[in-house]
Amino acid sequence: MTTITHVALWTRDLEAIAQFWSAFFGAEAGEIYESRRRPGFRSRFLTLGDGPAFEIMEGPWVGAGDPAEERTGLAHVALSLGSEQAVEAMAARAEAEGILVAKPRWTGDGFYEAVVRDPDGNLIEITI
Repeated sequence: MTTITHVALWTRDLEAIAQFWSAFFGAEAGEIYESRRRPGFRSRFLTLGDGPAFEIMEGPWVGAGDPAEERTGLAHVALSLGSEQAVEAMAARAEAEGILVAKPRWTGDGFYEAVVRDPDGNLIEITI
């Protein structure tokens, strides 16, 4: 059986993304790895519960993209919060912090979700 071990995301600010995931979603951030083979490359693993980890990676060569544009690559990450109330509470927090993209709603395909944006512009669906 194949399972996802981790998903990797490039960032221009490793600490800002680690702090965001830790503060907003309660992620546990692992130690910083600094490559001796690729100068400037640093990474950390973020874990949420018992699901797969996120590897966040930075390097001076990583360019800034326009977060308002849809582009090739991962479209979003979806996180299950367990209840409508949890989605609504986190969406309210996201709105207060100015990072709410879409308010909680039932989608046509049966999901109750809201969408937030991280400091790099990545979309994160929060759902039941």
